[in-house]
Amino acid sequence: MIPVSLLLNIVVLVPVCLSMLRNSAWVEAAYGPPSAARGILLSIYLAILTASIALLAMPSRGAILCLLALQCGYKLMTPFTVGTLRNPVVLSNLGIAAVHAVTLATA
Repeated sequence: MIPVSLLLNIVVLVPVCLSMLRNSAWVEAAYGPPSAARGILLSIYLAILTASIALLAMPSRGAILCLLALQCGYKLMTPFTVGTLRNPVVLSNLGIAAVHAVTLATA
């Protein structure tokens, strides 16, 4: 399951990061207008993307489990910090957190 979670990060984050860099219409609808906070979020996404690629190439069980646990934590907090379940980013975060939780439980 570990490769599945790392590949999921890559498959999701490549288009999300590219869309954020291009300020695509859907990004503004989901994340709001360009702001410092959105730039900070992009940097976090790029760090997770880079780590996922690196950990696929050079696996480190401890680092992978730490990355996935951290992601589960922040993704599970998003409904509370955003204040809704109607935001598509919140919903995708919950779905990804479920996959990562299964990976963590079976690792």
